[in-house]
This record gives sequence, structure tokens and C-alpha cells, in this order.
Amino acid sequence: MSVRDSPALATETCADSYYSPVPEFGSVTTPATDERDPVGGDERDRAGDGSDPTLGSPTGAGEDATPAFRQELVASVRASDLAVLLAVPVLLLAIFTLPESTRRSLAFAYADPTAVTAFTAHYVHLDVGHLAGNVAGYALLAGVGYALAVLGDSRRFFLTALATFLLVFPFVLSALNLAVPRDAIGFGFSGINMALAGLLPLLLGTYARERFHVEGSVRALPAVFFALVGWIALLALPVSTSGLGLAGLVTGVASGLLAVLYASAANLSLRASARDLARAVTSRPGEGDLFVVGAVLVVGYPVGGFPGDPTGPGSVVNLYVHLLGFCLAFIGPFALLATGAFAE
Repeated sequence: MSVRDSPALATETCADSYYSPVPEFGSVTTPATDERDPVGGDERDRAGDGSDPTLGSPTGAGEDATPAFRQELVASVRASDLAVLLAVPVLLLAIFTLPESTRRSLAFAYADPTAVTAFTAHYVHLDVGHLAGNVAGYALLAGVGYALAVLGDSRRFFLTALATFLLVFPFVLSALNLAVPRDAIGFGFSGINMALAGLLPLLLGTYARERFHVEGSVRALPAVFFALVGWIALLALPVSTSGLGLAGLVTGVASGLLAVLYASAANLSLRASARDLARAVTSRPGEGDLFVVGAVLVVGYPVGGFPGDPTGPGSVVNLYVHLLGFCLAFIGPFALLATGAFAE
């Protein structure tokens, strides 16, 4: 979220959403925060003749593999799925065409919350830049996530999670935002975008299991989650010699240790799993490329979602809502995934 100051009103964005302080007659209130912002598949089909099924096509088959992969991806896409995915940016754009006074009335006022605005606030934007950033982020996260899901035999898992993020998370994130009292309004889609970012590691895990047959790819996901939380802490709390300067470093180190402890308790060899995965990814053009894109997005997207300095020109990023969206989107779906709720 971002906060904007004007002669009559200060505006703040939250959860990607923007938070705007509620104005009093003849005065401007202090701005609050803004939230911007079992192995599947047939090994024989995926391995080259005489090759290890975990490594895929034999050397020299790369030129034929990539076009075949693209054809498989296109063939896996369903028109109904695309309609659902495209409905989100269409809705965001439609709401943006409403008069600004109407959009402000749909924002979530922390001093006067309602169930209606708890939901609508996450689809409201007040300026083009905020809207464009969230639509671009959604396109990246939803597009890559969908591709990983349809090729990783996790279509139902992805669509169920997406529906939950779009229909349930707005209420959850708005309610949890009330834990930080402030005289402001919140709005924006970034909280939901961060939920999609939290889902992406799970989709990478199911994709690796299905396409590369890497043992333990899903069981290792909590270790990945701890490592990502440590990365987020380092981003949001840069190291310095004053104030909270060491908090990010301490949290990052602690999260890294938790990742190692979890892997040890689960009898996972992170080094062996990473080595097997790297060999599989590099030996399978197309499939490996998609995995790399997803991995880069998992690591790179938090850089924009958790800036070291959350303040900007007239705005403040709501790191709290971003972290909530990311963590809740991983923990809940992983629990269902681990119990086999989406086993095909």
C-alpha cells in the first residue's frame, strides 16, 4: 500500500492495498499504511531411449524437445481456465473506471470496517501506476503458476487455491489488518498477489515430482519455505548497525537453520536432491526452462514486495499484509497437499 498526501487528504495503499487516512473537516490526518503492495506420469514417455528417466531426453534431443514441450503446454490449456484467469484483470480494470469517489467508498476503513469493504478493497486502485503494477504481477504469477500446474498434474489444486485467494483471502487479510489500529483506508490487489507468490513453491514442487521424478521434491517444501522467509527478512530488514539493523540478519540465519533442521528431521538430503534436480533441469529443454522461470520468480518477486525502505512518494508499502498473504498461501495449501487431498 502507499500513502499519498494532498492539500485535503492523505492517501495510503495497503496489502498491495492503499491505505488512506479518513479526513476530518478542515484537517488532514496522519497517513497509515498501504499494502501495495506417489510419482506421476509415464517415465517411458519422458525419458529418451536408454536414458535415465530422471534426466529425460538423451543428449542431442534438445532441438526436438522444446517444440514438443510447447505443443504439450498449448494442448493442456483449457478455454475455461483462461476465462477464469483473464476475469481478474478485466475486473480490476472495470473497477478502475468507476469515479474516484466511488472507489474510495469501496476501500476498507480501519476505523469503520464493514464486511463489504473488507472484500471490495482488495480490488480497488486509485492510480494507474498502482493498478499496472498489480496487473503485471498477477500476469506473471498466475501465468507461470498455471503453466506449472497443468504440466505438473496439479490443475485442480491450482484452481482451488486461486478461487480461495480471490474469494476468501480478502476477508482474512482485511480482518488481520485490524490488529494494527490506524485511522486510514486500505485497498489494492498486492496482498492477493503475494498469496500467489506463496503458492508458487508448491507448484514447483509438484512440477518437479511429475516431470523430473525428483524424490522428496514435495516433502522438502517446508525447508524451502523457511529459507524464503529468511530471504524476505533480509530484504525487508536490511543489515545496519543501528535500530533494528540486525533483526533481518538474525531472522534470516534462524530461518536457514530451521530449513536445515527440518530437512534433517525428515531424512532429506538437500544436497543430493538439489544435484538430481539440477541435472534433470539442465538435460530437459523446455521443461527445465519453465522450472527455472518459476524458481527465479519465487526468489525475485519478494524483492519488489518487501522493499528495504517501504516509504515512497506519498506511499507506504504494507509489509505486514504482504507477509500474511505469502505465509498463509503456503501453509494451508501445503497441509492439503501433504495429506493427499488433491491426489489424482
